[in-house]
Amino acid sequence: MKIRLDLHVHSAASYDGRMTLDEIVAAARAAGLDGVAVCDHDAVLLHAPAYEDFLLIPGAEFSTEYGHLLGLFLTAPIGRLPFAETVAAIHAQGGVAVLAHPFERTRDAGRLRPILPLLDGVEVWNGRAERKIADANALARALAERHGLRFFAGSDAHLPAEIGNGVVTLDAAEKTLDAARRALLRAPAEIDGRRGSSLCVARSQLTKLKKRRARPAAYARWLLFAGKCAAEDLFRGER
Repeated sequence: MKIRLDLHVHSAASYDGRMTLDEIVAAARAAGLDGVAVCDHDAVLLHAPAYEDFLLIPGAEFSTEYGHLLGLFLTAPIGRLPFAETVAAIHAQGGVAVLAHPFERTRDAGRLRPILPLLDGVEVWNGRAERKIADANALARALAERHGLRFFAGSDAHLPAEIGNGVVTLDAAEKTLDAARRALLRAPAEIDGRRGSSLCVARSQLTKLKKRRARPAAYARWLLFAGKCAAEDLFRGER
C-alpha cells in the first residue's frame, strides 16, 4: 500500500515550535498524509499517543558538529553527543539516521565526507532549506545520488500551514511504524515538496523569542527580519 509521510515536523517541545500533537495530526490529515515524524530539537518524542489510521513517528533533530541529524523511529532519549556517537545511539535503538538540510547555510560538500558512510540517508527535500540558498535541496539530492544514499523529505514545519511541504511516498506492506521503517530502508522513495513561506520562519523565530523571554532589542531586530521575510514571499508571489 502507498503511504505518504512528512518526516520532519516540530511540536511545541521545540524552542521555536508551538503545535500540539493533536494540531500536527489534524493538519497532516488535512494535507492528505498518512503520518509524520515529530523531530524536536535534541528531544526525543517519548510515549507518543496512538491515533487511529495515522502514524506518529517518534524522532528528534540533533545538533552536532556536522550540522543537524534526524533520528527516526526512536524509543529512548539521546544526550548531546558527537555526530558518530549520535548515529550509533540511533542505530542501537533500531532507528534511522538522516542528515538534515545539509546545504541550508553552505554549499560546502567536502565537510561532510567523513560522516557519509555512517548515514542511512539524506534529507533531499526540506521545505525551509531554500530560503538562503536557492539550490540547497538540489545540492542535497546530488550528494545523496553521488554517494548512493537513500532519499528522505520533510517540511521542517513549525506551523500547521507548513505540514506537507516535504513528503515521502512509500510502498509499505501495511500502515504500521515497523512496515514504514522497513519500506524506507528497503526501496527507493518518491519525493515531493514545495518551498514554504519565509514568514513562517519569522513566526517561529518570534515563538523562540517569547519562550526565551527575550529583551526588547531582540524584538526590534525580529521586526526587521520579519519585514525581510515578507519581502521574500512577495517577490515569490506568496502572501
